[in-house]
Amino acid sequence: MTQYQLFATTPKAMEGILANEISALGGQDIHQKLAGVSFQGDLTLAYQACLWLRTANRVLLLLSSFEVKSQQDLYDGVQRIDWSEHLGTNDSLAVSFSSKNNPTIDNTHFGALRVKDAIVDQIRAKFGSRPNVDTEYPSIRVNVYLHNEIAQLSLDLSGESSHKRGYRDINIAAPLKENLAAAILLRAGWPEIARQGHSLLDPMCGSGTLLIEGALIAGDIAPGLQRDYYGFLGWKQHDAALWQNILKEAQQRRAVGLVRLPVIVGFDQDRDSVNAALQHIENAGLSGKIHIEKRDIADASAAISWPKGLIACNPPYGERLGDEEQTGMLYREFGEVLKQHFTSWQAAIIIGNPELGFRLGIRSHKPITLFNGALECKLLRFTIEEKSFFEPKTKSQQERIEFINRRAQAEQLDSQAEMFANRLRKNIKKLTKWIKQNQVHCYRLYDADLPEYAVAVDVYQGELTWVNVQEYESPKSIDPIKANQRLAGIMAEIPKALKIPPEQVFLKIRRKQKNTDQYEKQGDSRRFHVVQEGGCKFWVNFEDYLDTGLFLDHRPMRLLIQQQAKGKRFLNLFAYTGSATVHAAIGGAESSITVDMSNTYLDWAKRNFQLNGISNDKHQLIRANCTDWLTQQAQAKHKLLFDFIFLDPPTFSNSKKMDEIFDLQKNHVVLIRNSIALLAPGGTLYFSTNFRRFKLDKERLSDLIIEDISAAMIPEDFSRDAKIHYCWRISR
Repeated sequence: MTQYQLFATTPKAMEGILANEISALGGQDIHQKLAGVSFQGDLTLAYQACLWLRTANRVLLLLSSFEVKSQQDLYDGVQRIDWSEHLGTNDSLAVSFSSKNNPTIDNTHFGALRVKDAIVDQIRAKFGSRPNVDTEYPSIRVNVYLHNEIAQLSLDLSGESSHKRGYRDINIAAPLKENLAAAILLRAGWPEIARQGHSLLDPMCGSGTLLIEGALIAGDIAPGLQRDYYGFLGWKQHDAALWQNILKEAQQRRAVGLVRLPVIVGFDQDRDSVNAALQHIENAGLSGKIHIEKRDIADASAAISWPKGLIACNPPYGERLGDEEQTGMLYREFGEVLKQHFTSWQAAIIIGNPELGFRLGIRSHKPITLFNGALECKLLRFTIEEKSFFEPKTKSQQERIEFINRRAQAEQLDSQAEMFANRLRKNIKKLTKWIKQNQVHCYRLYDADLPEYAVAVDVYQGELTWVNVQEYESPKSIDPIKANQRLAGIMAEIPKALKIPPEQVFLKIRRKQKNTDQYEKQGDSRRFHVVQEGGCKFWVNFEDYLDTGLFLDHRPMRLLIQQQAKGKRFLNLFAYTGSATVHAAIGGAESSITVDMSNTYLDWAKRNFQLNGISNDKHQLIRANCTDWLTQQAQAKHKLLFDFIFLDPPTFSNSKKMDEIFDLQKNHVVLIRNSIALLAPGGTLYFSTNFRRFKLDKERLSDLIIEDISAAMIPEDFSRDAKIHYCWRISR
């Protein structure tokens, strides 16, 4: 049988695992290369690679390599292949083209067109007609990779990425790709653990990818067995009988393997994730073979009947579903659960931040680098045993703030702090005219203008001038000592530039805010100060909470609400301290309802109402889970109706006061639908979010009138960051 030169692509840092897989299949002359593995084999091996490789993205059959110094070289090199051996005039093709470091052809679309033209021109010249282009399911898919001046021309036997097994059809936040999940399990020694009849448990299983891949490995089930399309099925040299024999053998191995599957279990606290996992298990033909429960990580434990085996997990990274501080607490809790309930088990946990792995309090073997998309991660592997336990010690944020302030007062400063001071003075000069013309009392003066000084500086002018400084998370490449020096320099220069006492400057350590961070208490000073905005007065606090009580970037939205409020009924959802309602009332709103789940912030809103002489008779404060309250009102027989609604929900919340985890990306369509149901004829919904990666599902809201007003809602002092928030005007 003909021997082929083959190449299997794989995500970065997985080449070694893939090479082992290819060797086990019988591949010859195996060489690891960047983002893949080259090998030789016959057509049987090529088919088996497509069907059985668990960590590959694609399997390519190499046709030729040639030099490309001009566009014509590319065309001629492709034409040197006799394409009539691969497809006919009634067939179809697609071309994928990528180029790196080639000065002649760097446009992938142009390169793909040139390759396509070379193929169809040759077929037309021979037969008088040409094949069609089909980008979805072509008869053959041609792959060209141009690196420097060498083009590698291949047939893509996979057809589409091999990580798509065919069982996943429900989107869950931060999914783990199937081939990465397989790599984690292979690196963790799961095949041998499974052969010994031991268990697999994922206590934060999400949509079940690790569990399903674990079952496929343990059951000797080909990962590509459920796929109905491969790139070779329409290829003229395809051997259908050989392929059917290979499929038949795989199906027989699957039938045997299903009988001997070990215990495989998954937990997750989110009901949607549990439902998705169950659906994916059913799609994979594994119903009844994997046990799933809705269970919080704090309640994770193994039944006595489950043989001790492997804990495999893809917990939040801090870049994903929660900020670093909250995620750190989750890891610490996870570590305690492992120590208490899973001694003598093995564990494999993939993390995006090594500091989070430290929070587990269990020493691991040498970490293995893997990539989840573009994010570099570490795979931690360890035995859960007492000799590996330790108590992780972390310095609290308040301790660090006190340390920074002491350094600033002692003038132990970064020698380049003058650069920051100059930028601060430049910004003051730039904003002064705008501040006076618009009578702005609270504004952002500096927002990480210089990469070396990653802070936000907000000025609040009332009886005194106060400054709220928020430090953004430093890149992992920055030395913590250097970061402290720079922050101390910032805290020393701000009072000088603004000519205020140092005690009127407050520092907060902010991590990536994808949660209800503003609700987390930082102190207990109970010192509040009065500031003004658009004829309204507000209480702000610089010491007790991460946020002050007034989101400055929403100033244009609050002023818009005030301008449109006269004689109207207003609803403020996820209201925080009620500032939008104050603007509505001052603007002449006939009535309002303000809804929030926090007693603390509703009390704050009440104090803001009193400060502005707003009556509680016409302007109600309601403590409720906004999602539940909206649902109840939308379904009520006699609905409350409003002329305009402000909806500004958090990105994510797992508050103990809520029955379900709130995820804006998943839940926003229902939120908007229920809000629209409460609009009076001609009413308007203003919907806003600070989630930078948010995607409004316009397809599911296509019957509504949606206008993106984000640009108009970005104030002058936030103009450096157009993605600070998104806003839409929505109506029927």
